[in-house]
Amino acid sequence: MNLVESFAEFKEFKSIDRATMMRILEDVFRSMLQKKYDSDENFDIIVNIDKGDLEVWRNRIIVDDDKVIDENKEIPLSEATRIEPDFEVGEEVSEEVKLLDFGRRAILSVKQHLTARILELEKENVFKKYKDRVGELFTGEVYQVWKKEILVIDEEGNELVLPRIEQIPSDFYRKGDTLRAVILQVDMKNNSPQITLSRTSPVFLERLFESEVPEVYDGLITIKNIVRVPGERAKVAVESYDDRIDPVGACVGMKGSRIHGIVRELRNENIDVINFTNNPNLFITRALSPAKISSLTINNETKKADVYLKPDQVSLAIGKGGYNIKLAGKLTGFEIDVYRETDTEMDDVDLDEFSDEIDQWIIDQFKQIGCDTARSILELDVDELEKRTDLEIETIREVVKILKAEFE
Repeated sequence: MNLVESFAEFKEFKSIDRATMMRILEDVFRSMLQKKYDSDENFDIIVNIDKGDLEVWRNRIIVDDDKVIDENKEIPLSEATRIEPDFEVGEEVSEEVKLLDFGRRAILSVKQHLTARILELEKENVFKKYKDRVGELFTGEVYQVWKKEILVIDEEGNELVLPRIEQIPSDFYRKGDTLRAVILQVDMKNNSPQITLSRTSPVFLERLFESEVPEVYDGLITIKNIVRVPGERAKVAVESYDDRIDPVGACVGMKGSRIHGIVRELRNENIDVINFTNNPNLFITRALSPAKISSLTINNETKKADVYLKPDQVSLAIGKGGYNIKLAGKLTGFEIDVYRETDTEMDDVDLDEFSDEIDQWIIDQFKQIGCDTARSILELDVDELEKRTDLEIETIREVVKILKAEFE
C-alpha cells in the first residue's frame, strides 16, 4: 500500500516525530480495518515513513472448506492452496491487503481522519511548547497587520498574536518586520492554542534588561520593581548585594550604552533607573527624581506621603502628563501629594502664576508700581498699596488674601 501518492502531504508534518506519526497512521488504518472486517486483531501493519510506504497483511488459519466459521480469520484449504500448493490445514496464511480493496470513499475518509488527527496533535504540541514559556522574551516575524492585532509567526510557522492593547502607542510594523515582545499568556480556545504577546507589560522591560545587562541576567543585580506608562516613562528599582557593583551605573552603561538599546526598543520611553532601599523616605526621594525634595512626611499606616518642594521643582516632581508622580507612587506603594515649600525663607512666587485667580489688569496695576512678586505686595500694607495704585481697597484686600493663602 503506497502512501507517497495518496498521503504525501503527511510525510513532512512539522513538530511531529517519526514514532508518533507511525502510531497515528497505524491507529487510523486499524480503525478502518475494524469497520470493514469487524476486527483488526489478525492484521499486521508495517509503516515506512521515509519511503511513504504502508503495508497491511491479514493473517488467517487454514481450515477445511466446509468448516469456515469466520471468513476474516479463517481461509478454506482450496483457496489457500491456490496461493501456495503445499499449504495444509492448521497453517497460517498471510496476504497483503491492497489499498484499492477498501474503495474510494474509505480512502477519502482515512485521509480526512488522518488530517484531523495530525492537526489536533500539532495544536497540542504548539500549546505544550509555549505554555511553559510565559514571561520569556520572544522574537518573531510580522506576518499580518490588522487594526486590532498583529499576527506574528515563529521559526516553525506557528501563529502568535500581539493585540493592540498590548502594543506601545507609537508601535508601527509592516509585514516582514522583526518583532520583539514577551509571551504574556497561552490558552486553548476552541481546541486551538492562542498565544498572546505583549510589549506593554513590565515583564517585557525586565527581559530587555536581562538581555542588555549581563549583571541582571547573572543575578548580580536584582530588579525589585518595574512600573510603566508604555511609550512615555518607566521607573525601574534595582539592587545589588555586591557592594562593588553600582546597580544603576551597570544598568545604564558607559555613556548610556546599555540603556539606549532598551529605550530605542520601547519607542524612546524615558527610563529612570533607581537604587532600591527599604527606607521609605529615601526611596520616595529617589523615585521622584529628577525633582529635588526639600522635605517629606510619611504615614506608613495609610501609605501616604506629603512631599514639599521649592516652586521650581514642583513641575519636575509631577512630570509631563503627571507620569512622574504617578509612577513614583506605584513604585514605592505610597500615595504621594506634592506641596510648595511653606518655609518663610521659601523663594518668592511670580505674580503671573496667580493669573487664574487674579485678573490680568489688576496684576498689571501692581507691576506698574514695581510689585511683580507675591512677597513684594505682602511687604506693603493695604493703605500704602491703595495710595500707589488706582485699585479699590476691597480689591487689594482680596488680592492680599489670595497671596497669603499661598504661604499658609
